[in-house]
Amino acid sequence: MNQHIKTAIVSFVSALIAVFLYTHFVMKRVFVDEVNRAKFIAFDQFIFGRAHDSQSIDYKDNQSLTAAARRSMPSVVSIKTRNESMTDFWNAESAPQTSGSGVVVSPDGYVVTNFHVVEKSKQISIITQDKEEISAVIVGSDPSTDLALLKMEKINLPFAFFGNSDSLEVGEQALAIGFPFKLDCTATAGIISAKGRNINILDSPNSIESFIQTDAIVNPGNSGGGLFNARGELIGINTAIVTQSGKYEGYSFAVPSNLVKKIVFDLKTFGRVHRGLLGVNIENINVEQAKSIGLENERGVYVSGLSPDGAAEKAGIKAGDVILSIDNIKVKSYPELQELIARYRPNEVVKMEVWRNQRKMTFHITLMEQQTISIIEWGCDLRILNSEEKAKTGKSGLLVLSVYRGGKMAESNIEPGFVITKINGQKATHPDQLLQIIRRTDKNITLEGFYKNYEGSYYYTISK
Repeated sequence: MNQHIKTAIVSFVSALIAVFLYTHFVMKRVFVDEVNRAKFIAFDQFIFGRAHDSQSIDYKDNQSLTAAARRSMPSVVSIKTRNESMTDFWNAESAPQTSGSGVVVSPDGYVVTNFHVVEKSKQISIITQDKEEISAVIVGSDPSTDLALLKMEKINLPFAFFGNSDSLEVGEQALAIGFPFKLDCTATAGIISAKGRNINILDSPNSIESFIQTDAIVNPGNSGGGLFNARGELIGINTAIVTQSGKYEGYSFAVPSNLVKKIVFDLKTFGRVHRGLLGVNIENINVEQAKSIGLENERGVYVSGLSPDGAAEKAGIKAGDVILSIDNIKVKSYPELQELIARYRPNEVVKMEVWRNQRKMTFHITLMEQQTISIIEWGCDLRILNSEEKAKTGKSGLLVLSVYRGGKMAESNIEPGFVITKINGQKATHPDQLLQIIRRTDKNITLEGFYKNYEGSYYYTISK
Protein backbone atom coordinates (compact mmCIF):
# COMPACT_ATOMS: atom_id res chain seq x y z
CA MET A 1 0.00 0.00 0.00
CA ASN A 2 2.84 2.35 0.95
CA GLN A 3 4.47 1.60 -2.38
CA HIS A 4 1.28 2.60 -4.22
CA ILE A 5 1.10 5.86 -2.25
CA LYS A 6 4.73 6.66 -3.08
CA THR A 7 4.11 5.96 -6.75
CA ALA A 8 1.02 8.17 -6.74
CA ILE A 9 2.90 11.02 -5.05
CA VAL A 10 5.80 10.78 -7.53
CA SER A 11 3.37 10.76 -10.46
CA PHE A 12 1.48 13.75 -9.07
CA VAL A 13 4.68 15.77 -8.52
CA SER A 14 5.94 14.84 -12.01
CA ALA A 15 2.67 16.02 -13.51
CA LEU A 16 2.92 19.33 -11.65
CA ILE A 17 6.48 19.83 -12.91
CA ALA A 18 5.40 19.04 -16.49
CA VAL A 19 2.52 21.51 -16.29
CA PHE A 20 4.85 24.17 -14.86
CA LEU A 21 7.45 23.66 -17.60
CA TYR A 22 4.84 23.71 -20.37
CA THR A 23 3.12 26.80 -19.00
CA HIS A 24 6.28 28.84 -18.43
CA PHE A 25 8.37 27.76 -21.39
CA VAL A 26 6.61 25.94 -24.24
CA MET A 27 3.30 27.77 -23.98
CA LYS A 28 5.09 31.08 -23.51
CA ARG A 29 7.16 30.52 -26.65
CA VAL A 30 4.09 29.61 -28.70
CA PHE A 31 2.33 32.71 -27.39
CA VAL A 32 5.26 34.94 -28.34
CA ASP A 33 5.37 33.38 -31.82
CA GLU A 34 1.64 33.98 -32.26
CA VAL A 35 1.92 37.58 -31.05
CA ASN A 36 4.76 38.33 -33.46
CA ARG A 37 2.88 36.63 -36.25
CA ALA A 38 -0.25 38.63 -35.41
CA LYS A 39 1.74 41.85 -35.63
CA PHE A 40 2.89 41.01 -39.16
CA ILE A 41 -0.61 39.99 -40.27
CA ALA A 42 -2.12 43.12 -38.72
CA PHE A 43 0.39 45.38 -40.47
CA ASP A 44 -0.14 43.65 -43.80
CA GLN A 45 -3.90 43.92 -43.36
CA PHE A 46 -3.41 47.64 -42.67
CA ILE A 47 -1.43 47.99 -45.92
CA PHE A 48 -3.56 45.89 -48.20
CA GLY A 49 -7.00 46.19 -46.62
CA ARG A 50 -7.60 42.51 -46.04
CA ALA A 51 -6.26 39.71 -43.90
CA HIS A 52 -3.89 37.18 -45.43
CA ASP A 53 -4.72 33.49 -45.43
CA SER A 54 -3.49 32.42 -42.01
CA GLN A 55 -2.75 28.94 -43.33
CA SER A 56 -0.39 30.10 -46.07
CA ILE A 57 2.71 29.93 -43.87
CA ASP A 58 3.31 27.17 -41.34
CA TYR A 59 5.59 28.72 -38.74
CA LYS A 60 6.37 25.30 -37.28
CA ASP A 61 7.70 24.03 -40.61
CA ASN A 62 11.35 23.03 -40.78
CA GLN A 63 14.03 25.18 -42.35
CA SER A 64 13.98 23.29 -45.65
CA LEU A 65 14.99 25.49 -48.57
CA THR A 66 12.92 23.20 -50.77
CA ALA A 67 9.79 24.12 -48.85
CA ALA A 68 10.81 27.81 -48.87
CA ALA A 69 11.27 27.79 -52.65
CA ARG A 70 7.95 26.02 -53.17
CA ARG A 71 6.24 28.61 -50.98
CA SER A 72 7.85 31.75 -52.43
CA MET A 73 8.49 31.12 -56.14
CA PRO A 74 4.84 31.57 -57.29
CA SER A 75 4.91 35.18 -56.05
CA VAL A 76 7.89 36.17 -58.25
CA VAL A 77 7.11 37.43 -61.75
CA SER A 78 8.99 38.49 -64.86
CA ILE A 79 8.73 42.13 -65.96
CA LYS A 80 9.15 43.22 -69.56
CA THR A 81 9.14 46.88 -70.53
CA ARG A 82 9.02 48.75 -73.82
CA ASN A 83 10.90 52.00 -73.49
CA GLU A 84 10.75 55.31 -75.35
CA SER A 85 11.05 54.97 -79.13
CA MET A 86 14.34 55.72 -80.79
CA THR A 87 15.40 55.92 -84.44
CA ASP A 88 17.89 53.35 -85.69
CA PHE A 89 20.44 53.52 -88.53
CA TRP A 90 17.75 52.91 -91.18
CA ASN A 91 15.49 55.67 -89.80
CA ALA A 92 13.05 53.07 -88.55
CA GLU A 93 11.53 53.58 -85.15
CA SER A 94 12.25 50.90 -82.60
CA ALA A 95 11.39 50.62 -78.95
CA PRO A 96 14.17 49.07 -76.86
CA GLN A 97 13.03 46.38 -74.46
CA THR A 98 14.33 45.60 -71.00
CA SER A 99 13.53 42.80 -68.63
CA GLY A 100 13.69 42.25 -64.91
CA SER A 101 11.83 40.63 -62.06
CA GLY A 102 9.26 41.64 -59.48
CA VAL A 103 7.42 40.30 -56.44
CA VAL A 104 3.64 40.28 -56.00
CA VAL A 105 3.08 41.67 -52.49
CA SER A 106 -0.70 41.74 -52.18
CA PRO A 107 -3.77 39.86 -53.42
CA ASP A 108 -5.07 42.96 -55.19
CA GLY A 109 -2.32 43.00 -57.80
CA TYR A 110 0.50 45.18 -56.47
CA VAL A 111 4.04 44.29 -57.54
CA VAL A 112 7.27 45.72 -56.15
CA THR A 113 10.40 45.90 -58.32
CA ASN A 114 13.46 48.09 -58.89
CA PHE A 115 13.01 51.61 -60.21
CA HIS A 116 15.79 51.04 -62.75
CA VAL A 117 13.81 48.13 -64.24
CA VAL A 118 10.84 50.32 -65.21
CA GLU A 119 12.51 53.74 -65.55
CA LYS A 120 11.45 55.55 -68.76
CA SER A 121 9.17 52.65 -69.71
CA LYS A 122 6.19 53.33 -71.96
CA GLN A 123 4.64 49.90 -71.67
CA ILE A 124 4.93 47.32 -68.90
CA SER A 125 3.99 43.65 -69.08
CA ILE A 126 4.12 41.14 -66.25
CA ILE A 127 4.55 37.46 -67.03
CA THR A 128 3.42 35.06 -64.33
CA GLN A 129 4.70 31.57 -63.58
CA ASP A 130 1.85 30.25 -65.77
CA LYS A 131 3.17 32.30 -68.74
CA GLU A 132 0.19 34.64 -68.58
CA GLU A 133 1.03 38.17 -69.75
CA ILE A 134 -0.69 40.97 -67.82
CA SER A 135 -0.51 44.73 -68.39
CA ALA A 136 0.68 46.91 -65.50
CA VAL A 137 1.16 50.58 -64.69
CA ILE A 138 3.53 52.42 -62.37
CA VAL A 139 1.79 53.54 -59.17
CA GLY A 140 4.85 55.35 -57.87
CA SER A 141 8.61 55.13 -57.57
CA ASP A 142 11.41 56.03 -55.17
CA PRO A 143 14.83 56.48 -56.81
CA SER A 144 16.37 57.02 -53.36
CA THR A 145 15.91 53.32 -52.65
CA ASP A 146 15.64 52.14 -56.29
CA LEU A 147 12.12 50.81 -55.70
CA ALA A 148 8.93 51.09 -57.74
CA LEU A 149 5.38 49.88 -57.18
CA LEU A 150 3.31 48.52 -60.07
CA LYS A 151 -0.38 47.65 -60.32
CA MET A 152 -1.55 44.74 -62.45
CA GLU A 153 -4.92 44.46 -64.14
CA LYS A 154 -5.43 41.07 -62.50
CA ILE A 155 -5.98 40.21 -58.84
CA ASN A 156 -5.84 37.14 -56.60
CA LEU A 157 -2.44 35.94 -57.78
CA PRO A 158 -0.04 34.24 -55.34
CA PHE A 159 1.75 36.86 -53.26
CA ALA A 160 4.68 37.00 -50.85
CA PHE A 161 4.56 37.49 -47.10
CA PHE A 162 6.92 40.08 -45.65
CA GLY A 163 9.53 38.82 -43.20
CA ASN A 164 11.36 40.87 -40.57
CA SER A 165 14.70 41.99 -42.02
CA ASP A 166 15.78 43.43 -38.64
CA SER A 167 15.93 39.93 -37.17
CA LEU A 168 18.31 38.58 -39.84
CA GLU A 169 21.67 37.30 -38.68
CA VAL A 170 24.85 36.80 -40.65
CA GLY A 171 25.08 33.15 -41.66
CA GLU A 172 21.35 32.60 -42.17
CA GLN A 173 20.29 30.83 -45.33
CA ALA A 174 18.69 32.88 -48.09
CA LEU A 175 17.08 32.28 -51.49
CA ALA A 176 17.37 34.72 -54.40
CA ILE A 177 14.50 34.19 -56.85
CA GLY A 178 14.07 35.88 -60.21
CA PHE A 179 14.28 35.58 -63.99
CA PRO A 180 17.98 35.88 -64.96
CA PHE A 181 19.02 36.12 -68.62
CA LYS A 182 15.33 35.94 -69.68
CA LEU A 183 15.17 32.35 -68.40
CA ASP A 184 12.27 30.86 -66.47
CA CYS A 185 12.00 31.51 -62.75
CA THR A 186 15.23 30.50 -61.04
CA ALA A 187 16.15 30.07 -57.37
CA THR A 188 19.71 30.25 -56.03
CA ALA A 189 20.79 29.67 -52.45
CA GLY A 190 23.34 31.39 -50.25
CA ILE A 191 23.76 32.95 -46.84
CA ILE A 192 23.39 36.42 -45.38
CA SER A 193 26.96 37.72 -45.65
CA ALA A 194 26.50 41.18 -44.09
CA LYS A 195 23.92 43.83 -43.24
CA GLY A 196 23.88 47.61 -43.59
CA ARG A 197 26.12 47.70 -46.68
CA ASN A 198 26.63 50.97 -48.58
CA ILE A 199 28.17 50.44 -52.03
CA ASN A 200 27.52 53.89 -53.56
CA ILE A 201 25.65 52.48 -56.53
CA LEU A 202 22.44 54.55 -56.58
CA ASP A 203 22.44 57.75 -58.65
CA SER A 204 19.91 59.64 -56.54
CA PRO A 205 21.45 62.53 -54.55
CA ASN A 206 19.36 61.42 -51.54
CA SER A 207 20.10 57.73 -51.94
CA ILE A 208 19.53 55.37 -49.02
CA GLU A 209 21.83 52.37 -49.15
CA SER A 210 21.73 49.89 -46.31
CA PHE A 211 21.74 46.68 -48.30
CA ILE A 212 21.56 43.08 -47.20
CA GLN A 213 24.62 41.38 -48.70
CA THR A 214 24.36 37.75 -49.76
CA ASP A 215 26.37 35.28 -51.81
CA ALA A 216 23.28 33.86 -53.53
CA ILE A 217 23.84 34.14 -57.28
CA VAL A 218 22.14 37.15 -58.88
CA ASN A 219 22.54 37.94 -62.58
CA PRO A 220 21.05 40.41 -65.11
CA GLY A 221 17.28 39.93 -65.13
CA ASN A 222 17.20 39.20 -61.39
CA SER A 223 16.84 42.90 -60.54
CA GLY A 224 13.61 43.47 -58.65
CA GLY A 225 13.28 39.81 -57.69
CA GLY A 226 12.90 38.57 -54.13
CA LEU A 227 15.33 37.56 -51.44
CA PHE A 228 13.61 35.07 -49.14
CA ASN A 229 14.51 33.45 -45.84
CA ALA A 230 14.31 29.74 -45.07
CA ARG A 231 10.63 30.09 -44.18
CA GLY A 232 9.75 31.53 -47.58
CA GLU A 233 9.21 35.08 -46.29
CA LEU A 234 10.30 38.10 -48.31
CA ILE A 235 13.31 39.72 -46.60
CA GLY A 236 14.59 41.90 -49.45
CA ILE A 237 14.37 43.06 -53.06
CA ASN A 238 17.45 42.11 -55.09
CA THR A 239 18.91 45.30 -56.50
CA ALA A 240 22.60 45.19 -57.34
CA ILE A 241 25.77 43.20 -57.78
CA VAL A 242 29.36 44.37 -57.51
CA THR A 243 31.07 43.18 -60.66
CA GLN A 244 33.70 44.03 -63.25
CA SER A 245 32.38 41.63 -65.90
CA GLY A 246 28.69 42.56 -65.71
CA LYS A 247 27.87 39.13 -64.32
CA TYR A 248 27.80 37.64 -60.84
CA GLU A 249 31.20 37.56 -59.16
CA GLY A 250 30.46 36.69 -55.56
CA TYR A 251 28.13 39.15 -53.85
CA SER A 252 24.69 40.60 -54.43
CA PHE A 253 22.73 43.24 -52.54
CA ALA A 254 19.07 43.60 -51.58
CA VAL A 255 16.92 46.38 -50.12
CA PRO A 256 15.73 45.19 -46.65
CA SER A 257 12.07 44.16 -46.44
CA ASN A 258 11.24 46.43 -43.50
CA LEU A 259 12.18 49.44 -45.63
CA VAL A 260 10.42 47.96 -48.69
CA LYS A 261 7.20 47.57 -46.70
CA LYS A 262 7.19 51.26 -45.75
CA ILE A 263 7.92 52.37 -49.33
CA VAL A 264 5.13 50.14 -50.67
CA PHE A 265 2.64 51.58 -48.19
CA ASP A 266 3.56 55.18 -49.04
CA LEU A 267 3.49 54.68 -52.80
CA LYS A 268 0.14 52.91 -52.65
CA THR A 269 -1.41 55.45 -50.28
CA PHE A 270 0.13 58.76 -51.38
CA GLY A 271 1.74 58.12 -54.77
CA ARG A 272 5.12 59.18 -53.41
CA VAL A 273 7.26 58.49 -50.37
CA HIS A 274 6.72 60.68 -47.30
CA ARG A 275 10.12 60.66 -45.63
CA GLY A 276 10.84 62.26 -42.27
CA LEU A 277 14.03 64.30 -42.01
CA LEU A 278 16.34 64.21 -39.00
CA GLY A 279 18.53 67.14 -40.08
CA VAL A 280 22.01 65.87 -39.20
CA ASN A 281 25.33 65.39 -40.97
CA ILE A 282 26.71 62.04 -39.91
CA GLU A 283 29.74 59.82 -40.32
CA ASN A 284 30.94 56.49 -39.02
CA ILE A 285 33.04 56.29 -35.88
CA ASN A 286 35.87 53.76 -35.58
CA VAL A 287 37.02 51.80 -32.54
CA GLU A 288 39.83 54.22 -31.65
CA GLN A 289 37.52 57.25 -31.80
CA ALA A 290 34.94 55.43 -29.71
CA LYS A 291 37.49 54.62 -27.02
CA SER A 292 38.78 58.19 -26.96
CA ILE A 293 35.35 59.46 -25.87
CA GLY A 294 34.68 56.63 -23.43
CA LEU A 295 32.64 54.34 -25.66
CA GLU A 296 34.43 51.12 -24.78
CA ASN A 297 31.86 48.49 -25.73
CA GLU A 298 29.52 50.39 -28.01
CA ARG A 299 29.52 51.70 -31.55
CA GLY A 300 27.46 54.50 -32.97
CA VAL A 301 27.19 57.26 -35.58
CA TYR A 302 29.02 60.55 -35.10
CA VAL A 303 27.09 63.81 -35.58
CA SER A 304 29.45 66.12 -37.48
CA GLY A 305 26.92 68.89 -38.12
CA LEU A 306 23.28 69.95 -37.92
CA SER A 307 20.80 71.55 -40.31
CA PRO A 308 19.77 75.00 -39.00
CA ASP A 309 16.29 74.78 -37.47
CA GLY A 310 16.23 71.08 -38.32
CA ALA A 311 14.48 68.41 -36.29
CA ALA A 312 17.60 67.28 -34.43
CA GLU A 313 18.76 70.80 -33.56
CA LYS A 314 15.30 71.75 -32.27
CA ALA A 315 15.31 68.67 -30.02
CA GLY A 316 18.69 69.53 -28.48
CA ILE A 317 21.10 67.32 -30.43
CA LYS A 318 24.58 68.85 -30.73
CA ALA A 319 27.52 68.41 -33.09
CA GLY A 320 29.89 65.92 -31.47
CA ASP A 321 27.12 63.68 -30.15
CA VAL A 322 27.27 59.99 -31.00
CA ILE A 323 23.92 58.41 -31.90
CA LEU A 324 23.61 54.98 -30.27
CA SER A 325 20.04 53.92 -31.03
CA ILE A 326 16.70 54.89 -32.56
CA ASP A 327 13.61 53.60 -30.75
CA ASN A 328 15.80 51.09 -28.88
CA ILE A 329 17.32 49.70 -32.10
CA LYS A 330 21.10 50.05 -31.99
CA VAL A 331 22.85 51.74 -34.92
CA LYS A 332 26.47 50.94 -35.72
CA SER A 333 26.91 52.76 -39.04
CA TYR A 334 25.44 55.65 -40.98
CA PRO A 335 23.74 53.35 -43.57
CA GLU A 336 21.89 51.64 -40.72
CA LEU A 337 20.81 55.02 -39.33
CA GLN A 338 19.67 56.17 -42.79
CA GLU A 339 17.57 53.04 -43.24
CA LEU A 340 15.95 53.35 -39.82
CA ILE A 341 15.00 57.01 -40.26
CA ALA A 342 13.73 56.26 -43.79
CA ARG A 343 10.99 54.11 -42.24
CA TYR A 344 9.42 57.11 -40.52
CA ARG A 345 7.20 59.87 -41.86
CA PRO A 346 7.14 63.61 -41.18
CA ASN A 347 5.80 64.58 -37.73
CA GLU A 348 6.45 61.13 -36.30
CA VAL A 349 8.46 61.14 -33.06
CA VAL A 350 11.55 58.97 -32.59
CA LYS A 351 13.40 58.26 -29.37
CA MET A 352 17.13 58.78 -29.85
CA GLU A 353 19.83 57.73 -27.42
CA VAL A 354 23.13 59.61 -27.75
CA TRP A 355 26.52 59.62 -26.03
CA ARG A 356 27.62 63.02 -24.75
CA ASN A 357 30.17 63.99 -22.11
CA GLN A 358 30.82 60.42 -20.98
CA ARG A 359 27.15 59.54 -20.45
CA LYS A 360 24.04 58.44 -22.29
CA MET A 361 21.23 60.90 -22.93
CA THR A 362 17.77 60.38 -24.43
CA PHE A 363 15.96 62.79 -26.76
CA HIS A 364 12.55 62.69 -28.43
CA ILE A 365 12.70 64.15 -31.94
CA THR A 366 9.79 65.14 -34.16
CA LEU A 367 10.88 64.48 -37.74
CA MET A 368 10.36 67.22 -40.31
CA GLU A 369 9.04 67.06 -43.87
CA GLN A 370 11.36 66.86 -46.83
CA GLN A 371 11.35 70.19 -48.63
CA THR A 372 12.44 69.01 -52.09
CA ILE A 373 10.21 66.54 -53.91
CA SER A 374 11.11 64.73 -57.13
CA ILE A 375 8.42 64.27 -59.78
CA ILE A 376 9.90 61.33 -61.65
CA GLU A 377 7.17 61.29 -64.30
CA TRP A 378 8.17 64.78 -65.46
CA GLY A 379 11.87 64.77 -64.64
CA CYS A 380 12.00 67.64 -62.15
CA ASP A 381 12.48 68.59 -58.51
CA LEU A 382 9.98 70.91 -56.79
CA ARG A 383 9.41 72.55 -53.46
CA ILE A 384 6.68 74.74 -51.98
CA LEU A 385 7.48 78.46 -51.82
CA ASN A 386 8.48 79.38 -48.27
CA SER A 387 6.85 82.17 -46.26
CA GLU A 388 9.57 84.68 -47.15
CA GLU A 389 9.17 84.01 -50.89
CA LYS A 390 5.38 84.22 -50.63
CA ALA A 391 5.62 87.60 -48.89
CA LYS A 392 8.08 88.93 -51.46
CA THR A 393 6.13 87.84 -54.56
CA GLY A 394 2.63 88.04 -53.13
CA LYS A 395 1.90 84.59 -54.55
CA SER A 396 1.99 80.95 -53.51
CA GLY A 397 3.04 78.04 -55.67
CA LEU A 398 5.61 75.36 -56.47
CA LEU A 399 9.19 76.32 -57.32
CA VAL A 400 10.94 74.24 -60.00
CA LEU A 401 14.45 73.59 -58.65
CA SER A 402 15.84 71.18 -61.24
CA VAL A 403 14.87 70.02 -64.73
CA TYR A 404 16.40 66.80 -66.04
CA ARG A 405 17.35 66.30 -69.66
CA GLY A 406 14.95 63.96 -71.46
CA GLY A 407 12.07 64.62 -69.07
CA LYS A 408 8.69 66.10 -69.99
CA MET A 409 9.50 69.45 -68.38
CA ALA A 410 12.68 69.74 -70.41
CA GLU A 411 10.75 68.87 -73.57
CA SER A 412 8.35 71.75 -72.79
CA ASN A 413 11.30 74.17 -72.35
CA ILE A 414 10.55 74.89 -68.69
CA GLU A 415 13.57 76.32 -66.89
CA PRO A 416 14.62 75.99 -63.24
CA GLY A 417 13.24 78.96 -61.31
CA PHE A 418 9.75 78.71 -62.81
CA VAL A 419 7.03 79.00 -60.14
CA ILE A 420 3.88 76.98 -60.87
CA THR A 421 0.84 78.90 -59.62
CA LYS A 422 -1.92 76.97 -61.39
CA ILE A 423 -2.35 73.42 -62.69
CA ASN A 424 -5.16 73.08 -65.23
CA GLY A 425 -6.64 76.28 -63.83
CA GLN A 426 -6.49 75.14 -60.19
CA LYS A 427 -4.24 76.82 -57.63
CA ALA A 428 -1.00 74.89 -57.11
CA THR A 429 -0.63 74.21 -53.40
CA HIS A 430 1.39 71.03 -52.98
CA PRO A 431 3.41 68.58 -55.13
CA ASP A 432 0.98 65.82 -54.14
CA GLN A 433 -1.74 67.74 -55.97
CA LEU A 434 0.38 67.71 -59.12
CA LEU A 435 1.06 63.98 -58.75
CA GLN A 436 -2.64 63.21 -58.44
CA ILE A 437 -3.46 65.19 -61.59
CA ILE A 438 -0.64 63.52 -63.53
CA ARG A 439 -1.86 60.05 -62.60
CA ARG A 440 -5.59 60.63 -62.97
CA THR A 441 -5.80 62.39 -66.32
CA ASP A 442 -5.18 61.12 -69.83
CA LYS A 443 -5.13 64.63 -71.29
CA ASN A 444 -2.40 67.23 -71.63
CA ILE A 445 -1.73 69.34 -68.55
CA THR A 446 -1.46 73.14 -68.61
CA LEU A 447 0.80 74.97 -66.18
CA GLU A 448 0.57 78.67 -65.40
CA GLY A 449 3.21 80.55 -63.46
CA PHE A 450 6.02 83.08 -63.44
CA TYR A 451 9.79 83.48 -63.25
CA LYS A 452 11.06 85.50 -60.30
CA ASN A 453 13.03 88.04 -62.32
CA TYR A 454 10.65 88.40 -65.28
CA GLU A 455 7.32 90.16 -65.63
CA GLY A 456 4.08 88.55 -66.68
CA SER A 457 2.72 85.03 -66.64
CA TYR A 458 4.07 82.07 -68.57
CA TYR A 459 2.06 79.12 -69.85
CA TYR A 460 3.30 75.62 -70.69
CA THR A 461 1.54 72.50 -71.91
CA ILE A 462 2.88 69.13 -70.79
CA SER A 463 1.91 66.35 -73.17
CA LYS A 464 0.53 63.17 -71.68
